Amino acid sequence: NDYNFFVLLYCYSSTASVFLNTLTPKFYVALTGTSSLISGLILIFEWWYFRKYGTSFIEQVSVSHLRPLLGGVENSSSAGLFSSVNGDTEPRTNVAECKVWRNPLNLFRGAEYSRYTWVTGKEPLTYYDMNLSAQDHQTFFLGDTQQLRPEDSVMQKAWRERNPQARIRAAYQAIELNRECAAAYVLLAEEEATTITEAERLFKQALKSGMKLSGKDTNLVVYIKRRLAMCARKLGRIKEAVKMMRDLMKEFPLLGMLNIHENLLEALLELQAYADVQAVLAKYDDISLPKSATICYTSALLKARAVSDKFSPEAASRRGLSTAEMNAVEAIHRAVEFNPHVPKYLLEMKSLILPPEHILKRGDSEAVAYAFFHLQHWKRAEGALNLLHCTWEGTFRIIPYPLEKGHLFYPYPGCTETADRELLPSFHEVSVYPKKELPFFILFTAGLCSFCAMLAMLTHQFPELMGVFVKAFFSTLFAPLGFFADKMESFMPSCLWHQLANV
Repeated sequence: NDYNFFVLLYCYSSTASVFLNTLTPKFYVALTGTSSLISGLILIFEWWYFRKYGTSFIEQVSVSHLRPLLGGVENSSSAGLFSSVNGDTEPRTNVAECKVWRNPLNLFRGAEYSRYTWVTGKEPLTYYDMNLSAQDHQTFFLGDTQQLRPEDSVMQKAWRERNPQARIRAAYQAIELNRECAAAYVLLAEEEATTITEAERLFKQALKSGMKLSGKDTNLVVYIKRRLAMCARKLGRIKEAVKMMRDLMKEFPLLGMLNIHENLLEALLELQAYADVQAVLAKYDDISLPKSATICYTSALLKARAVSDKFSPEAASRRGLSTAEMNAVEAIHRAVEFNPHVPKYLLEMKSLILPPEHILKRGDSEAVAYAFFHLQHWKRAEGALNLLHCTWEGTFRIIPYPLEKGHLFYPYPGCTETADRELLPSFHEVSVYPKKELPFFILFTAGLCSFCAMLAMLTHQFPELMGVFVKAFFSTLFAPLGFFADKMESFMPSCLWHQLANV
């Protein structure tokens, strides 16, 4: 508050005065004038910083930067607990919370990822990412390992093969053992098919075989139907894809963990059915449900779309924000706090790559996956990207700092960078949590104060040597001016200089 602010300034000025009183009289007058000027600049700067940011600069630097270097820690009560978005207390973020999720919109290996490799010679997927997919497939498709059929045993090994051709050969071997091996057709559709049309044909064969299984393997059927809906979406049959996704969500309502609604949101945005998008968000953007970049940024897009076509930063600064504009800005702030990596991809300040098969929520991998599919939807809404550009950076003055604190969500996980480096290819520069950068004027003022303090200390300890040094420094500094004055005097008549001196 104001009282603490002025007490801090008084202590700082008192300390400076006591220090100056210890100096020798020879330099006291000069240093007193200099210190008064510097103290005045510090006072003006502290007042400006306090009015702009609501806290003292010296206090901010001490708490945020110096204290961690000196080994300071926060109170154990605040460090051990934090508030979640619904007000409940949850344990502090640790490595276990950096759980990876299957990317709901992951591409097809044969028809899409492989094409990238053919063109660039680079592998878009890491072995860590593909190994996670292999584990998913074994868990989803094989089920109880105590009752494996011969073709299931072959497929269990097939998912673990690192070489794509070895996986394809194993799939054909499983089909030879059983012509109705649905998992083998799934592998061929994912990895051997070089076009989406071919992949769709194989998935239909897989669905036909899967429906004949005794008991109908639910996980396998859901996976196939979902991929068929994604094939329809990629082939331009968007309404058909939307219907397939809606039917799938109605038929298997308990499989919400698969995030099929994110596929539905993307397809509805392509149809520009914004009312339907809002209806889906109303169901899944609930305070008690886990969030994602798709949920938060789609909500921000809908609110921004309502005002972005007429939004002007200059006009808003003069008249203030309207209620609709304030709602849009708050939605953008909410989305940026959840995943701060997305805006640079949407604003094309950072190049996109193919999304991985697994993502880390709130991490760079999720930002890549979201922007890859949703950038076109932001571009379609006139002025939405301009509104995002004008407001997203201001979020970092609102988000609690340091990262161990949270405002709308639980604290930002510190392990995301390590996990993202495992999920994203080596040629991609992984985005890390944007640090709050100090303005140049603040850094300049801090450096100037430090330099003056060091100069005063050296003058007190070595007065004679510093006197010689200062004299030499100013002589060198003013030597060009003296040379220039001599030249001017030689060119101009002496009477002119006399008249100027009298004036």
